[in-house]
Amino acid sequence: MKKSLSLLILVFLALVAFWGARYYLNYKTSNVEKEGYFHIASNAQYSQILDSIRPFIKDMDRFEKVAKNEKLPSKYHPGRYKVVEGKSSAELVQMLKNGNQVDITFRIGDFNDVYQMVGRVAKKTEVDSLTFVKEFDKIAKSKGLSSAEDLKKYFFIDSYNFFWTVTPQEFFERFEKQYQAFWTPERVAKEKALGLSRDQIYALASIVYQESGGKPDEQKTIAGLYLNRYNKGMKLQSDPTVIYAHRKDTGFTTEIKRVYYKHLRYPSPYNTYANVGIPPGPICVVDKSSLDAVLNPESHGYIFMAADPQRLGLHRFTASDVEHAKNARDYQQWLDRQTLKK
Repeated sequence: MKKSLSLLILVFLALVAFWGARYYLNYKTSNVEKEGYFHIASNAQYSQILDSIRPFIKDMDRFEKVAKNEKLPSKYHPGRYKVVEGKSSAELVQMLKNGNQVDITFRIGDFNDVYQMVGRVAKKTEVDSLTFVKEFDKIAKSKGLSSAEDLKKYFFIDSYNFFWTVTPQEFFERFEKQYQAFWTPERVAKEKALGLSRDQIYALASIVYQESGGKPDEQKTIAGLYLNRYNKGMKLQSDPTVIYAHRKDTGFTTEIKRVYYKHLRYPSPYNTYANVGIPPGPICVVDKSSLDAVLNPESHGYIFMAADPQRLGLHRFTASDVEHAKNARDYQQWLDRQTLKK
């Protein structure tokens, strides 16, 4: 009797050890062959999940056993996932079940229009650019605007993190909240004190951004200069508006590296050499510092500016047309010398 009991205990312990070892192997040991990223689409079939993760797994049989035991085929979430060294099959399955995807950094730059921005953004999302544009058009119309392009003022130049699965609505809502947070009562009061519409402020801010090269050093000085010209009824005469006008009418396929007199006569409401006043809209997505520069312009008498060849990226400012002519000539001669060197 004692021998039979001892034998049963040994068999039981052997079975426990066997199944324990199998459990440990399947659930606790690393099953990662290499690190990397993979995507699971919203409408993906279970077989597609297996195909996506297969290149990163040492033993697919082990992974599939855990996946089925944990009911992964009916409980996974779409997303962009990262496989890291040392992870077990169980940890990978839980990652997919919980939707623990990794985010992606999106850089919103000084895009000339919303469509350029969407083209870049959509490459990092599950949604294609055409769907993005259609949804942005719907959002614009819900706000009484004409098209997606009218949403440009809601976006700020900066880096942002989103998930691969972000929808156009979710993407825009993030920026709309940021836009609303930016326009504090203090800034709204400054907006009213300027006597300009918000669209005019964004248009001026885009000019300030382009003329400053995105550097905040001179932005308030440049903002004050253009406001001086505007208040005097002078043409703003900003080269970036001329470049934008040309590029806009060619679908942003042309490049203008240097503005010539022929460009200044180009008939466009955005060309501030051809028209008095502020353009009908911003010539690019702006950053917060250029907007704040327009809302807090430097008080001075400058109405002219020219690039400074001795301090590249900066400008020479003056209220004298004679001095400005000299400054402009100095820069022109510097440009000519650079051309001869090539």
